[in-house]
Amino acid sequence: MPERLPVYAAPADDPESDANLVINAPAVTVWLTAFLRDQIVIHRGFQRAIVGISGGVDSALTAFLCVRALGPQNVIGVRMPYRTSSPESLEHADIAIRELGIQSVTVDISAMVDAYLASVPEASDRRRGNVMARCRMIVLFDLSERYGALPVGTGNKTERLFGYFTWHADDSPPVNPLGDLYKTQVWALARHVGVPEAIVTKPATADLIEGQTDEGDFGISYRRADRILVYLLRGYGTERLVRIGFPEAEVLLVREKLDRTHWKRHMPTTAMLTTTSINDYYLRPVDY
Repeated sequence: MPERLPVYAAPADDPESDANLVINAPAVTVWLTAFLRDQIVIHRGFQRAIVGISGGVDSALTAFLCVRALGPQNVIGVRMPYRTSSPESLEHADIAIRELGIQSVTVDISAMVDAYLASVPEASDRRRGNVMARCRMIVLFDLSERYGALPVGTGNKTERLFGYFTWHADDSPPVNPLGDLYKTQVWALARHVGVPEAIVTKPATADLIEGQTDEGDFGISYRRADRILVYLLRGYGTERLVRIGFPEAEVLLVREKLDRTHWKRHMPTTAMLTTTSINDYYLRPVDY
């Protein structure tokens, strides 16, 4: 009689459960370490990585994974404060840098940001934040050239689905190990690899505007958003999520953010004129 294989049931639909977000942290760590080594060294020919370290859990986890993949001698951490940046963010970035034993560079972006903003005094906080984010990418990519190190991205899946990033700024690095991990999963993986608890538990913030937090901008906590996003990406409709027990207002808020920012998750749209349009028809085998 053939051996019976175990049957695993999917978690029951439950708006108060994180069962859908549980990861095998040791296996994910091994996979992401191999991914970074493969994408940085084999596919792009770099031996070093450079990471913007903000003091938050995403950038710290990314640096920890890069060190596992390449060794501390081949990872550079860059702190890029603005004059209104939180001193705590700098301290937490320094904690991660010292814990890993990596080379670090600090570049104050205040002068370059203010030089432009002086010409647009009417700029809103959102515009100011976008300018800061883009200046940080100018610095990161310039230092990439200086050190011969590939920029590695730090954005998580929740941020990407919410469009909570500046286009052609924090989404610019060509390799991103966290892009398929919800924020809830980032916290779990960070604890597994040893990111200091002070960094893991701090309120998430882009640190672009004084007093700003991610969840304050969202209008919903990461954990609540993640639970809803898991179901939305499985194809569940609003009515079904409400029947499960999710508040309708939360479902609509998450769905609106997901739908409204879809364009940000794509390469620029090209007007196709030929059968060799790049990223439409002209794809190398590795692109499939």
